[in-house]
Amino acid sequence: MNALAATNRNFKLASRLLGLDSKLEKSLLIPFREIKVECTIPKDDGTLASFVGFRVQHDNARGPMKGGIRYHPEVEPDEVNALAQLMTWKTAVANIPYGGAKGGIGCDPSKLSISELERLTRVFTQKIHDLIGIHTDVPAPDMGTGPQTMAWILDEYSKFHGYSPAVVTGKPIDLGGSLGRDAATGRGVMFATEALLNEHGKSISGQRFVIQGFGNVGSWAAKLISEQGGKIVAVSDITGAIKNKDGIDIESLLNYTKEHRGVKGFDCAHPIDANSILVEDCDILIPAALGGVINRENANEIKAKFIIEAANHPTDPDADEILSKKGVVILPDIYANSGGVTVSYFEWVQNIQGFMWEEEKVNDELKTYMNRGFKNMKEMCKTHSCDLRMGAFTLGVNRVARATVLRGWGA
Repeated sequence: MNALAATNRNFKLASRLLGLDSKLEKSLLIPFREIKVECTIPKDDGTLASFVGFRVQHDNARGPMKGGIRYHPEVEPDEVNALAQLMTWKTAVANIPYGGAKGGIGCDPSKLSISELERLTRVFTQKIHDLIGIHTDVPAPDMGTGPQTMAWILDEYSKFHGYSPAVVTGKPIDLGGSLGRDAATGRGVMFATEALLNEHGKSISGQRFVIQGFGNVGSWAAKLISEQGGKIVAVSDITGAIKNKDGIDIESLLNYTKEHRGVKGFDCAHPIDANSILVEDCDILIPAALGGVINRENANEIKAKFIIEAANHPTDPDADEILSKKGVVILPDIYANSGGVTVSYFEWVQNIQGFMWEEEKVNDELKTYMNRGFKNMKEMCKTHSCDLRMGAFTLGVNRVARATVLRGWGA
């Protein structure tokens, strides 16, 4: 089942639990707007290259639409649609005043020079600048993009609309980015893990963790969890996978990956098959890479008691069912990885106010939002006698449905 089918399925299950009528259900599912644009740029060698850019704006009942822009060869409409819809429910679960959007350009950023990436970003912005905005749709970085990409979008957008730092989040600090934004998703994962373990009478300290993915989210989660006394016993990224049953020294690994661009070859752990990372013996598994990695083929072999979904849609519905029968507790992505969009919201607030916060305030506010989100999700689980995934979906869908009806859009 692809990401869009799985997201629609979860939405429909939540809708039935909430007793939404079919007209409202349909209006919540259909995207507000889908944008597809051609982006043609001159390459450094003088030839022309064309790329297709997408932006799906899913829902704006609760506020401006919010979501990342990814540069990846496999960006396609169904995936962007699914991720835009997930952002609608995620922002509602976090209880921040946004709707959902997602975008991207079908390209391989590793095969483009910096100047080519800049030209591509500026052309894309020129094509969509009238459809995004501080109170309309606020993009952010995603796979293959980062603070520099956001800086180019900000600059290009500002040529048409005047200086507008709040039009994007995840910007460089020097252009109005927020302190704490770089670590936000990983820190949110740590707070979410802490909240779940507390519910089960446990703490992070002494638990054994396996983390699939050592990019921004996985590496920050590993660093912060190890600082809380958690033992990271195995880690993987695109270069390979490593294991040390006594715990990996995360500070040393972070220094190593900066120099060698991957975990492969790290001395203080031994290499293992990257395909086996998800089934390694541990207490808590954190998939922090791609979607669909936990499926019916490997779900029975998973040894973790808890799964924290730091990636988007890492567990497919078949695996969900298998793991549920095994008693594995899954903390769903639309709650677990909402730290990034929550601190993006803080950045947007700071830009609109023209008043920047200290990093300690950002982190304290994030903890408050993550803890409140967990409490609200658990209340929905009790109300509807459902698991955490449906608790999160019913929480998010209910908030969006209420806003839609209150605005008179529910007919």
